[in-house]
Amino acid sequence: MLDINLIRNNPEKVRKALLKKNWDADFTILIKKFDEKKDLIKKNDELKAEKNKLSAQVPVLKKEGKSTEKIFETVKNINSEIEHYDSIIKQLNDEIFEYVSALPNIPDDDLADGGKENNKTIRTFGKKPQFDFEAKNHIDLCENLGLIDYSRAAKLSGKGTWMYTGDGARLEWALLNFFIGEHLKDEYKFILPPHILNYESGFVAGQFPKFEKDVFWLEGTEPKKFILPTAETALVNFHRDEILNENELPKKYFAYTPCYRCEAGSYRTEERGMIRGYQFNKVEIFQYTTPEKSDEAFEELVKKAESLAEKLGLHFQTSKLAAADCSHSMSRTYDIEVWIPSMEIYKEVSSASNARDYQARRGNIRFKDNKTGKSRFCHILNASGLATARIIPAIVEQFQNKDGSVNIPDVLVPFMNGQNVLSPIKK
Repeated sequence: MLDINLIRNNPEKVRKALLKKNWDADFTILIKKFDEKKDLIKKNDELKAEKNKLSAQVPVLKKEGKSTEKIFETVKNINSEIEHYDSIIKQLNDEIFEYVSALPNIPDDDLADGGKENNKTIRTFGKKPQFDFEAKNHIDLCENLGLIDYSRAAKLSGKGTWMYTGDGARLEWALLNFFIGEHLKDEYKFILPPHILNYESGFVAGQFPKFEKDVFWLEGTEPKKFILPTAETALVNFHRDEILNENELPKKYFAYTPCYRCEAGSYRTEERGMIRGYQFNKVEIFQYTTPEKSDEAFEELVKKAESLAEKLGLHFQTSKLAAADCSHSMSRTYDIEVWIPSMEIYKEVSSASNARDYQARRGNIRFKDNKTGKSRFCHILNASGLATARIIPAIVEQFQNKDGSVNIPDVLVPFMNGQNVLSPIKK
């Protein structure tokens, strides 16, 4: 959530910044409502002061044997005025909150305007694999190797799903174990959060109210609950309504969860198989830090995500997203994108993002400044570390052999009990 004082003091600057995200905001009515609220609060304070002054006269008048009837009548009228103004103030507060909570985060100054057409590749790792045979796509490879059963998954759940089988399940688990081990080495704290969350969790993450239709809601629950679309939604609420000690920062966490999303995609050719689905596994890395350490934390998360893909031996690129391609809650995002040979396209496997204080304001997450002793909002950052549903297609396509087998990345071999090749199954 944006700082209302920032909007009041620099409305045109904020408006221009949000235009970079293709969001055209007019703050005229908002500022008018805020000023009206401020005036009413001042009137109420004056009325309360007058009420207190009158109330102080009551014991004096009683002691002098004089009537207090007029004072009580005046106090009664003042209370009615205060109650009336309180009602208007509450309504204005609700309207201001509703408007401000819908606004996206302000993008960083150095981001390009507009959408994905203005994204910029800033680094490339490895080379595109070259094959001296007719290479297969990941759908055929996964079926021939017995890694994925699409038809039975569709029978169980419908389109947008898949089911890992045999070596596929083992490879998926090997990836997750590899990621977990790498994050533990870097002294991130492992969290296994609940998968069913309350509305406030989605609001703090900045996913609600804008993206309420993109999650799976549970019927018959009161209050309303939904299934998490990413571990970020849980981790960002870990310190909700808390004041942290500056000496404890940065707080570094990671979590494994399945991710559940009801916007599974259009099932175009480039989104077949595991490229987009209703459910997929992901390890999320996360930091709470001070504003002064925010940029340093972002670079750390980007390098961690890149390191995972690099250790797997994959060809990939890192892209700096343009303002409008960053998500609603984020000021800055770099995507790590693996090469899918059959599609001749790069697909995102990690988004490293900095929300600055946007999510912290929504969740009232602060730290006590050592120098001033005052509370300040934390900066909150996240990155996928990594999403497996696009890593496996990249592995099987980039490391495929002429005989239909696939080489397992060296870092995964220990988690595969020494197995280093995936071989086609006998039908």
